[in-house]
Amino acid sequence: MNAELIAVGTEILLGDIVNTDAQLISQGLSELGINVFYQTVVGDNPARLERVVREAKDRADIIITTGGLGPTLDDLTKETLATVFGKKMELHQPSMDRLTDFFKTIGREMTKNNEKQAWLPEGCTVFTNLWGTAPGCAFEADGKHVLMLPGPPRECNPMWKECAMPYLYKLAGGCIVSRNIRVFGLGESNMENILHDMMEKSANPTIAPYARTSECFARVTAKADTPAECEKMLDPVVDEILKLLGDDVYGVDVDSLEQVVGDGLRERKLTLAVAESCTGGLLSKRLTDIPGASDYYLGGVCSYSNSVKEKVLGVKKETLDTIGAVSSETAEQMAVGVANALGSDIGVGITGIAGPGGGTEDKPTGLVYISVWYDGKFFTRKMQSSLGRDRVRMQAASTALDLIRRHIF
Repeated sequence: MNAELIAVGTEILLGDIVNTDAQLISQGLSELGINVFYQTVVGDNPARLERVVREAKDRADIIITTGGLGPTLDDLTKETLATVFGKKMELHQPSMDRLTDFFKTIGREMTKNNEKQAWLPEGCTVFTNLWGTAPGCAFEADGKHVLMLPGPPRECNPMWKECAMPYLYKLAGGCIVSRNIRVFGLGESNMENILHDMMEKSANPTIAPYARTSECFARVTAKADTPAECEKMLDPVVDEILKLLGDDVYGVDVDSLEQVVGDGLRERKLTLAVAESCTGGLLSKRLTDIPGASDYYLGGVCSYSNSVKEKVLGVKKETLDTIGAVSSETAEQMAVGVANALGSDIGVGITGIAGPGGGTEDKPTGLVYISVWYDGKFFTRKMQSSLGRDRVRMQAASTALDLIRRHIF
């Protein structure tokens, strides 16, 4: 089966918002083994939307739309798709009741145009919107499956996972289960080279490599009649990949390096403090993005200037004057300095040149030193990147987390 995604919204065409819905849905369809051959963005214009839908109807088994389900005059996705597929619109009373209750709860009068959200194509499966007001829906007609989801990511994301994916599971036939093997310290091409023979031979489960910012992962997907059968097929393949990739694997089915490090610190009852220069607080942000980070994260010092490095963190003036701020010595003194200042078990120091300027022949842009201090020992790494300021900062923060994972856990 193949699917086509249609995002409805002039605001996407104008660049006012990024179409993150398409990324989420495409990833989910890949997990289901459903191909995506086309994605389209169309403005809030019923004539153009109808043309796009008719084209999709000719070449796709599944049509998924996002956006255009709200109460305003330009929200015409349901009506347009109903027209294309010869469906009448009818009032869905449970959705109307939910709308009425919603407005009563917030103490506002429900204007007449809001009733529009409760009118849906006849005979459709309704996706109750627990995260907003406009319900989604799905129906089958002319041998095609049509799914309509709200546009705002805070509504589309959970509705896709909780309603649409289970609906599509039945169409995909059987059960599909994926495991994600997360890797840091190994590029996507190197990972693919290591897994090449396995990938060539794999049919079910399949193995697919993916790149993310400063890291990559391998997705292993099995298809069978039941989840238990899928898991039985996945286990030996995942085990073999773990052996091949070794210590570069930081977790299976985990969210992020910061989650893994946070869990490890909490389990070992260790505390952490960080001193950041070129990353400007990014490592602290990533650590505190994880709920419960206060269990192990004490705080950080954004030591952008040499005076802060010296006066707050205790970096030696001689080191700064002779070797320089961008050096392994400075990173190590920052790491132990912040640990002493904040009273943590572990200290991290990051110093470098994120760019785009500031580099020299001896110390080019993208040069970063990262050091982790723990139990009287330093674990220090020199990093060099030429992929731009944001990538340098992200990779440096990830390297710090990876050093903790490798050397302390």
